[in-house]
Amino acid sequence: MPTTRIRARFVVGHDGADHCLLENAEVVFRGERIVHVGRRWDGPVDRELDAGNAIVGPGFIDLDALADLDSTVLAFDNQPGWAKGRIWPRSYLERGPREVYTPDEEAFKMRYAFVQLIRNGVTTAAPITSLLYRAWGETYEEFARVADIAGRLGIRAYLGPAYRSGLTYVEDDGRFGVHWDERRGREGLARAIDYVREFDGAHGGRIRGMFAPDRVETCTPELLERTAAASAELGAPVRLHCAQSVWEFDTVQRLREGRTPIEFVRDCGLLNPRSFLPHGVHLNHHSQIGRPGRDLEWLAESGASVVHCPLVMGRHGNTMESFARLRDLGINIAIGTDTFPPDILENLRVGIVLCRVAERRADACSAADFYRAATLGGARALGRDDLGRLAPGARADLTVFDLDNTHTGQLVDPIQTMILNGQRGCFTTVVVDGRFVMENGELPGVDLAELHREAQAQFDRLIASYPERSIGHPPLEAIFEPSFRVVESL
Repeated sequence: MPTTRIRARFVVGHDGADHCLLENAEVVFRGERIVHVGRRWDGPVDRELDAGNAIVGPGFIDLDALADLDSTVLAFDNQPGWAKGRIWPRSYLERGPREVYTPDEEAFKMRYAFVQLIRNGVTTAAPITSLLYRAWGETYEEFARVADIAGRLGIRAYLGPAYRSGLTYVEDDGRFGVHWDERRGREGLARAIDYVREFDGAHGGRIRGMFAPDRVETCTPELLERTAAASAELGAPVRLHCAQSVWEFDTVQRLREGRTPIEFVRDCGLLNPRSFLPHGVHLNHHSQIGRPGRDLEWLAESGASVVHCPLVMGRHGNTMESFARLRDLGINIAIGTDTFPPDILENLRVGIVLCRVAERRADACSAADFYRAATLGGARALGRDDLGRLAPGARADLTVFDLDNTHTGQLVDPIQTMILNGQRGCFTTVVVDGRFVMENGELPGVDLAELHREAQAQFDRLIASYPERSIGHPPLEAIFEPSFRVVESL
């Protein structure tokens, strides 16, 4: 096992209790494990990298990692989403949904997404894709390819095909309903169990299995209870989107005897330390909900984690109320991207701003709070004390962030400067399990320009499919209106 040393002006170490900062220090790793964090390593090394005026820190952990050619950006200024193809109309459901992507296109978008995540300093990802373009759920076969794609690129990934018992649809008059197909839900879980058994531990342990029931409002109690049992048996985590909209809250209360989504998940046995829940926004105390309940108490007692995705929520006019309140109650908070760009730093920036706005005070949270969430919070959610930190014995998952990049401006404090001013291009090197998966901004075997061209061509084909899935099936120009009138001349 070769020994590698990386030196830099700043190293974010971990002293057993919290992150700490070392100046003019180094990280040494042998094989996939860190053996030294400090100022002087006297042993032999096989390779050295002097990163100079840079921050060497733990890789970010993204537990709702965008793995799509993101379609949520299409709803940014095209509202309401339910009228613009973001929810299936009854006519599309009755006609019979189809797979919009070919198998090769499914594989491409995953590869494209993993490349973007690595470039943003993400070393561990739990990918999320939209089921809008699926006949129903994700498949074992496609995720077998995903494991290979992630393994070849070198990213650490928690994988499992998404499954569901039902889906939301919209009637011609704008009313929402839920269509159920419980057989498909049970079959999806069975294939997910097969997948976890087969792929957990693949590619030297960098691929781990997880269960991904799609959304709390479209899962039956039976499906969630069986998921909880499978998770306990196989020791695999569960990701379940929960508390992410007012409509979800109302629907769960209507379908599940007046229970809140968190209460329903708890009663199904899924509110436990193996579970992480994007987005954790619309809890019973939220200003848009304001109903009796013990959501915060149950979350704090359970050891379950909330995955905060501030950018995508903020784009839709919502925010957690608040990061500071959940933090102070001892609820573990991790970070997810869930939209393009899959930029952890942008999410941390937006998260800080939204928390301070929600609390109406600037000292409600800090850059350090959100940095912990993107590293230690994600590691805790996965039950991994060998991730999210740089310390002897931890996995050699780390990033080099260039402070000489002109985007960063003047140095204040390395973490504050990184989060307030940092951009994707500031990450020059990414190491996962001791393997350099990106160096000098380049990924081995990846042509970024060609990847971008193919992504745009595939995205254009995706956009062209929207009329068939939009209520009333309007022409494309009525779904996605330009910001300004298009004219021939002035």
